[in-house]
Amino acid sequence: MNELYIILISAGAIAVFAAIWFLFRRQVRDLVNEQLSQVRRQESKMLEVTTAISAEIQLLPLLEKIMLTVTDILDADRSTLFLLDSKANELWSHVAQGMGDGQQIRIPANAGIAGSVFQSGNTVNIKDAYSDSRFNKAIDKKTGYKTRSILCMQMRNKGGNAIGVCQVLNKAGGPFAEIDEKRLEAFSAQAAIAIENAQLFEEVNNVKNYNEAILESMSNGVITLDAEGQIAKANSAALRLMGCTEQPDKLVGHAVTEILGAANQWLVDGIDKALKSGKRDEALDAQLLLPEWAGTQGVASVNVMILPLTNHKGIRIGCLIVIEDITTEKRLRSTMARYMTKEVADKLLEEGEEALGGSLQEATVLFSDIRAFTNLSERIGPQETVAMLNDYFTIMVDLIMTNQGILDKYIGDAIMAVFGAPFSGTDDADNAVRTAIEMFQALDVLNSQRLAENKEPIRIGIGLNTDKILSGNIGSERRMDYTVIGDGVNLAARLESATKTYGTRLLLSEFTVKDLKQSYQLREVDRLVVKGKEKAVTIYEAMETYREGAIPHLEAVLAAYTEGLKFYRDQSFQSALTSFDKALNIHPGDSLSKLYHSRCNYFLETPPPSDWDGVWRMKTK
Repeated sequence: MNELYIILISAGAIAVFAAIWFLFRRQVRDLVNEQLSQVRRQESKMLEVTTAISAEIQLLPLLEKIMLTVTDILDADRSTLFLLDSKANELWSHVAQGMGDGQQIRIPANAGIAGSVFQSGNTVNIKDAYSDSRFNKAIDKKTGYKTRSILCMQMRNKGGNAIGVCQVLNKAGGPFAEIDEKRLEAFSAQAAIAIENAQLFEEVNNVKNYNEAILESMSNGVITLDAEGQIAKANSAALRLMGCTEQPDKLVGHAVTEILGAANQWLVDGIDKALKSGKRDEALDAQLLLPEWAGTQGVASVNVMILPLTNHKGIRIGCLIVIEDITTEKRLRSTMARYMTKEVADKLLEEGEEALGGSLQEATVLFSDIRAFTNLSERIGPQETVAMLNDYFTIMVDLIMTNQGILDKYIGDAIMAVFGAPFSGTDDADNAVRTAIEMFQALDVLNSQRLAENKEPIRIGIGLNTDKILSGNIGSERRMDYTVIGDGVNLAARLESATKTYGTRLLLSEFTVKDLKQSYQLREVDRLVVKGKEKAVTIYEAMETYREGAIPHLEAVLAAYTEGLKFYRDQSFQSALTSFDKALNIHPGDSLSKLYHSRCNYFLETPPPSDWDGVWRMKTK
C-alpha cells in the first residue's frame, strides 16, 4: 500500500513538473519569438531608414533624419550629431534635439566627452553621467535637463577618417547595452556615407552658386553653347546687351545662328572653329549686329572671345562666348580714367558726351613746377631724369585724384590739375589746398629717400587760383583734348611762377581763400598785379606746406611779419624794418621777411609816390 502511494505521489510530481516545464518552454518560446520579431522590426526599420537617408542629398534635412532615427532605434530621449569643421578644428552641430531651431553648437575638437571620443575613436558608454568626471554638470544646470546615461561614438567615412561624433542621451529603462552600441555602430557606418555624399553635394552646389554669382556680377556678357550650337546659358550682361532681360527664353534654348548668325558671320565662323577644331578665337573692336528686339541698340562695338569647352574626358561639349561691350560708354570711361577719378568719370557717363562739349563754371586750378629742372636734368642725365619724373608724377597724380581732382595735362616737368571741372563741388577749393599740402608732404618723404640714395632732392612751387573757367573738348577734328582755359587758369600759372620771387612753396589767390570751408594757417604775402593784367590780387601762403618744426617759433615769426607788413602798407618803412628784423632774428630763413626788408631799404632811399597803393607789379611771367 505504501509503495503504491509513493508511486502515485511520484507520478503526480512528474505530471506537475511536466506541466511546469511545458509552460516554461512555451513562455521562453514566446519570449524568443517576441524578441526575434522586435529585432526583425528594428532591422526592417533600420533598412527602411537607411534607404531613406541614402536618398537625401540636402545636408541639414539628412542630419535631422539621422538624429530622429538614432533616438528611435536606441529608445533614447535625445541625440546630437557633431561634425568636424577642419578649418576651425571644431565640432559643430546644427541638429541637437532639445535645442532651439537654428541654434548651432560649436566646441573645440578635443573638448568634453564628444571631443575625447572624436580624438581617440573609442566608444564611450556611461551608465551614470553624474558619477563620471568627464561629464560637465554645468550644462544640465544651465538647461534644466537631467542627463543619466550617455552613449558616444565616433563616425568615420568610407576612407576610415573621422568626420564627427554621435552622442545619444538617456536610454529608456536604464543604461545603454552592448547591442545598442552595435546598432549605433552599424547605423553610423551607413549614415557616414550619406553625410559624406550630402557634404559633397553641398560643396558642388556651393561652387555652382559661386560660379553663378561670378557670372551675374560680370560686366561682360557670357553665353555658353552646347555641342550643337544651342544657347545653354546667358548671364545678365549678355541678356542686357541682347535686349531681352525680361525674356531670357528669347536666347536660351535657341541656336546662336538663329539669333545672331545671319548678320554676324564672323561670330558664326569663330563658334564653328571652337566647336570643330577646339581652338579659341577672338575678335577685337568688332561690330555686333544685335537682334531686332534689341530696339534702338542696333549695333554694339565689342571685343569677343570664343573658348571651347571640354569635359573631364577631353570631349568637346560646347563653347563659351565672352562679349565685352566697348561702345561709347566704356571707351569714354577708359579714356577719362587716366585723367580723373572714377566718380567723375562715372558722372560723365551719366551726363553723356555733351558734358564735355563746353561749359563755363567755377573751378580751382593747380599749377606745379619743378624748380631749376633744366639744370637738374643736365646734371643727372636722361635716364635718371625719366626715372625721377616717373616716380614724382606717380605720387603727385595719385594725390590729385584721391582728392577729387583731374589731371589736365603735363607741361614738361609741370603738372596742371583742376578741381571742379567738368562738375563743380562745394569743396573744390579745399580739395585743391589739401592736395597741395599733401604734395609737399609726399615730396619731403621722396626727397628723404633720394638723399639716402645720394640723389639730388626735388624742389617745386605750386600756385592755386579759383575762378570761372571754360572747360571742354578743345582741338582739331583729328586730335581733341579735354582741358580748361581762361584768365583764371593763367593766374594760377602766374602764382606758381611767383613762388620763385617770394621764396615760398605755395601761393593761393584771394579767390581761393574766399572759397575755403576749412581753416588753414595762412599769411598774406602781397597785393600783386601779374604781367598782362591791371587789377591787383591779394595772395597768401599756406604754412601747412612746411614740416612741423621747420620754422622755429612760427607764431612769433608770423606776428612780427604781420606787424611789419602793416607798417609797410602804411609807408612806415623804418618801423616795418624793425618788425622784419625781429622776424629774421627769430627765423633767419624766412624768405618773405627778407624780401620786405629789402623793399623797405629801397623805399627809404627812393620813396614811392604819394598815391602808392602798396601793390607790387610783376614784370615777368
